[in-house]
Amino acid sequence: MTNDNKTTTEAAADLRNAWDALIEQLQSARDVIDSPDKFAPAPTPRVLAEGYRYLAGFIHHGIERSFHEDPNFPAFRNALSVYNKSTIENPDAIYFYAAIDGRKSYRVTATLPDYSHWQGKDRAETGPIAAQYLLFETSTAPMSGDTGNLAELTKGFRTSFGTLDSSEISISEEGEIELLLGPERPKGYNGDFICTLKPASKKNPDADDRYADYLSGRQIFLDWEREVPIELTITALDHIGDHPHALNPSSAAEKLHRMGAIIDGQMQFWMTFYDKVLNSHGSYPADGGAYFFPVNAYNEPNAPSNATGGGMSTNISAGGIFELGPDEALYIEAQFVETPLFSNCYLNNLWGESLDYSNHQSSLNLFQMHIGDDNIQRWVIAHKDPGVMNWLDTTGTEKGFIANRWVYSAFPDQSEWPKIFAKKIAFSEIDLHMPNDMPRVTYEQRQAAIAIRQAHVQRRFRVF
Repeated sequence: MTNDNKTTTEAAADLRNAWDALIEQLQSARDVIDSPDKFAPAPTPRVLAEGYRYLAGFIHHGIERSFHEDPNFPAFRNALSVYNKSTIENPDAIYFYAAIDGRKSYRVTATLPDYSHWQGKDRAETGPIAAQYLLFETSTAPMSGDTGNLAELTKGFRTSFGTLDSSEISISEEGEIELLLGPERPKGYNGDFICTLKPASKKNPDADDRYADYLSGRQIFLDWEREVPIELTITALDHIGDHPHALNPSSAAEKLHRMGAIIDGQMQFWMTFYDKVLNSHGSYPADGGAYFFPVNAYNEPNAPSNATGGGMSTNISAGGIFELGPDEALYIEAQFVETPLFSNCYLNNLWGESLDYSNHQSSLNLFQMHIGDDNIQRWVIAHKDPGVMNWLDTTGTEKGFIANRWVYSAFPDQSEWPKIFAKKIAFSEIDLHMPNDMPRVTYEQRQAAIAIRQAHVQRRFRVF
C-alpha cells in the first residue's frame, strides 16, 4: 500500500510539473498576440480578438497532435481546417496528415465518387463527384513551424520522400484506390507505392538512413456544390488487430510537454515568418525579394521552397497585402499561358487565417469566378458588394494578406508562369475596370452563392 501511494504521489507531482510547464508555454504563446517585438500586427479591437481565436486554433491542433498521434495506429486528421486556420491556408483545400514510421508498412485506401475529370473527361452531369485534385506527400518531422525558429527554412532541414497525385493514381474498375508505403516495395506488388526510406548516399556514407514521419496531402475543391471529400483510410499493416499502450504518467507528461512546444513554436514561427520573410509590417527595405508582400500590390509568382515554409510542391503562388479605406477597392488582373488544374484568389487576416469563406465570398476559384474571352482573371477586393461576380469580400478587415495559387500536375517552365498585378482604385471606379462580359450579380444571386458555400464547408469539415 505504501509503495502504491508513493507511486501515485510521484505521478501526481510529475504530471503537475508537466502541466505547469504547459501553462508557461501557453503564456509565452499568448504574449505573441500583443507584443510588437514578437511581430504581432498593429492592434485594433478586431485584430486582438482574432489573435486569441488564432491561439485557440493552435491549442486545438496541439491537443490532437500530442495526444492522438500514433504511427502504429494512424488515422487521417485535418492539419488545418475551418476550426484552426493559420499559415495563409487555402480555403479550397482539405489539409490532411497521418503520423507514420517509415520503417514500417502502411496501406491507404478509398472508394471514389465519379472521377472522370481526373482523366481529362467531362464531369458526370449529376451526382457527387470527387475533389478536383488529390495529392499525397511524405516527409520527415517536424511539421512546418513546430520549432518556432526560422532555421527550419534551411535547405536540407526537412526531407521529402515522394509524391503521388490524382493525375497518376491507379484506379480500379470499381473506383477504388490503394497506395502502399514502406521502406521497400513488396515483392510482386505493381500498384501505387511511395518509399519511406532514404539511405545514406555514396557521397556521405556515414550519414544515418532517413525515414518518413508523416504522410500528408491535400484535397482541393473547385465545384463547391457537387464535389465531396474523398474518405481516406490508412492502416498500419504491422499492427492490424493490435492495441496501443495505455496512457501512463510518463507518456502523459511527455505529451503535455510536446503540446506546449507545438503551440508556442507555431505561434512564434509564423509571426516571425510573416515579418521577416513576407515583410508584412514593412520593417525592411522593399528590395524586390521574391517573397516580400507589398501593400496593394503583388510579389512575382514563385515556386514553393524551404524559404516559403513549404507548401504543395506543384504550386505557383503570389501574394501581397491589401489595405483599403471604406470607399476604396483593389483591382487585380492575372494571366496564364497553360490552364492550371486549379487556381484561386483569397483573403486572410494578418494572423494568416483565411477570412470567413463559408459565410462570405472572401475567396474565388476557377469554377466560381468569371473569366472572359480574353482569358484574363479579374478580381476586385472591397468592403462592400459592388454587384460584380468576381468580388472578394474583406468582411470588414481593413488590412490583410492576399494570396493567389495556381496548381499544375506537371510544373510549367518559368517562362509560362502566371503574371499578376494589382492597383488601388476608388470604389466608384470598379465598373470602369470591368469588361462588358463580367456578370453583374443581384443580392438574391449573391445569397444563393453563399448558401452553396455554407453547405459545402459544413460537408467538408463534418466530424461524423
